[in-house]
Amino acid sequence: MARLRRRGEFWLVPSHGQGRGGSPHKVRPHPTTPHCSCPDHTLHGGKCKHIYAVEYARQRENAVANDPHDEAEIPVAPPPRKTYPQAWKAYNAAQTQEKAIFQHLLKELVRDVGLETSEASNGRPRFPLEDALFCACFKVYATFSARRFMTDLRDAHGKGYISSVPHFNTILNYLGAEATTSILMDLVARSSKPLSGIETDFAVDSTGFSSSRFDRWFDHRQKKLRQEHSWVKAHAVCGVKTNVVTAVVIGEKNAPDGRQLPQLLAKTAEHFTMREVSADKAYSSFANLDHVDRYGATPFIAFRRHVSGRGPKVWEKMFLMFQLEREAFFAHYHKRSNIEACFSMIKRKFGDSVRSRLQVSMKNEVLCKIICHNICVLIQEAHELGIELKYE
Repeated sequence: MARLRRRGEFWLVPSHGQGRGGSPHKVRPHPTTPHCSCPDHTLHGGKCKHIYAVEYARQRENAVANDPHDEAEIPVAPPPRKTYPQAWKAYNAAQTQEKAIFQHLLKELVRDVGLETSEASNGRPRFPLEDALFCACFKVYATFSARRFMTDLRDAHGKGYISSVPHFNTILNYLGAEATTSILMDLVARSSKPLSGIETDFAVDSTGFSSSRFDRWFDHRQKKLRQEHSWVKAHAVCGVKTNVVTAVVIGEKNAPDGRQLPQLLAKTAEHFTMREVSADKAYSSFANLDHVDRYGATPFIAFRRHVSGRGPKVWEKMFLMFQLEREAFFAHYHKRSNIEACFSMIKRKFGDSVRSRLQVSMKNEVLCKIICHNICVLIQEAHELGIELKYE
């Protein structure tokens, strides 16, 4: 149980890291303008949990005199933890049947995606493209290496999902083809389409996936050889209700986030009607707010420090709300946390790293992870909301 101490007009509230060398937060209670030294109150304004703790303590101990030297310790019960209900019956049904349903939906998704026409004049015909896409996505779903995945492929062939069982190098060759990237990006958008009637609010952010390959370079300033894991960066948009990914861009790993927003919005608008878009300060610019406004959506994008309210009409409108109605603004802005939850779902289920070593293969493997995630989301929502399991 936490203990609060009163020092004059201030109250000392224990912080989360106080046991590791941190200091308590100072709270000055006031009927209309309370203040706390914690980062949450300093950044967002409004009442933080420390202010609520002091108000609760004062209600319990309203007889304590306002003595500047009073250091009375007052026990305060921790606030009740917020819980979220879980539809266990639907969750259990979705999880126990997921693998079988996944293969069926994946086959529907890649059906007629395109025929491979560039066959060699001599030698065996090329492996069908839709079968190659099925194998690549199914391999990523299984989280196995290409060799150990062959048993699952033989099983899929026996069920009629692929026309023949390919060599494991054939799957890796398609993952390493540059032409596969644009096809997989379209499949990401198409795999989210069945949820277009549910999602209207969206969140944007980026994340990285590491690999086992190292990038090495010589630092002339420090006169030493340096190295770091090679990684690929994914910029994505997800719906805040189901965490389905509606659009993704795999660019250079050091590319700025803000420049990817127009392309992500354009792809999302193909299948979804946008009402709100939430993003962090990396996306804060005149152009990005204007792009969101053009699609009829409200941009809840955090503002950087030291910016003014002068700018386009939508910038001035949102900046005024950010300054004067912070609680209302951040109630919408904090929907952005769903994109973090979405990335966590993908990485926990399909891994936070890629097996591929080539840059193109790394990008395509990340796209396959997102496609698999979308199919799993659709399976879950079909059991919870009664959505038809079908890709047109």
